[in-house]
Amino acid sequence: MYIELKDINKTFGNYKASDHVEFGIEKGKLVALLGPSGSGKTTILRMIAGLEHQDSGDIYIDGTCVNELLVRERGIGFVFQNYALFPYMTVFDNVAYGLKVRKEDKKVIEKRVKELLELVDLKGLEKRYPTQLSGGQRQRVAFARALAPNPQVLLLDEPFAAIDAKVRKELRNWLKDMIGKIGITSIFVTHDQDEAVEVADEIIVTNQGRVEQMGTPTEIYKNPKTPFVAQFIGESAVITDYDRLKGFHLYQGCDRAIIRPEFVKAVRFGTEKRFQSLYAEGIVEQVAFRGNCLELQINVNGILLKTIQSFAEEPFQKGEKVEVIVYRLYAVDEKEAHLIQNEGLQENEMFYI
Repeated sequence: MYIELKDINKTFGNYKASDHVEFGIEKGKLVALLGPSGSGKTTILRMIAGLEHQDSGDIYIDGTCVNELLVRERGIGFVFQNYALFPYMTVFDNVAYGLKVRKEDKKVIEKRVKELLELVDLKGLEKRYPTQLSGGQRQRVAFARALAPNPQVLLLDEPFAAIDAKVRKELRNWLKDMIGKIGITSIFVTHDQDEAVEVADEIIVTNQGRVEQMGTPTEIYKNPKTPFVAQFIGESAVITDYDRLKGFHLYQGCDRAIIRPEFVKAVRFGTEKRFQSLYAEGIVEQVAFRGNCLELQINVNGILLKTIQSFAEEPFQKGEKVEVIVYRLYAVDEKEAHLIQNEGLQENEMFYI
């Protein structure tokens, strides 16, 4: 592994920011640290950079323990959430700053800055100041500045948080392509699961200072290992008494279930359909516009379920009676999430996401 954290612990007063954190990242990977506010993800990033020091445990970069190394000795490029550009410096001087601190030759600096500005699509803006740039352009300057000294590792703390939604989506694709071109091992912090899924090669899900799960976006989404991951990823409904749903019994030791919208299908009342006996009556309680679809909240015998409806279909109305089938759910105990299929469906007739 190129980056390794071994039994890392960090406490701030009574707050356990890192609780026996361990993981490894391969060289050249783009990895997301994903979790809610206060889950410890930024603390992990800052400890790797050397901006915070762990209470115990070891951090390795390319086989070298960096516990005692200063920030400037770790070969880290850091991109801050608020850009942290020098407002009185031009784009050129911001990007060149780290190289000037290292007292590189002037020609070397000019060549490197020119290469980086072309890489981040800012050629021709060398003489502008940060206030003359858009949010997306300022973030690209921050990326270029972090890359200027040829770091071993690039760390990004919620790099898109200060940018509007449209530009943020464009920058996600740009960042993934850029990291792929230069091949630098990179870690970025985010609380946005869509961002993590779209950009990262692997995702590390954090919660209350612990690593809940690590894997590819597909693995994290389809095979959550813990109740937290099952609930945090996706727009899920958490219910009790899930044995009241047709086709399900209580799973041993699991008193709750997590049901994602794509596990649920609603059809108009009285529609002819297969597996008629597995459908239950429900009432549409809420209809919410979600941009490319409608999100429905349906009351089925006192259980509130979420599902989505395509605009290609005639939209359901609030208060409308419908029929609902649940294809699968996650039954959860205190430690694990178990994927349970509807018993009434034959395996070769399963609905897959």
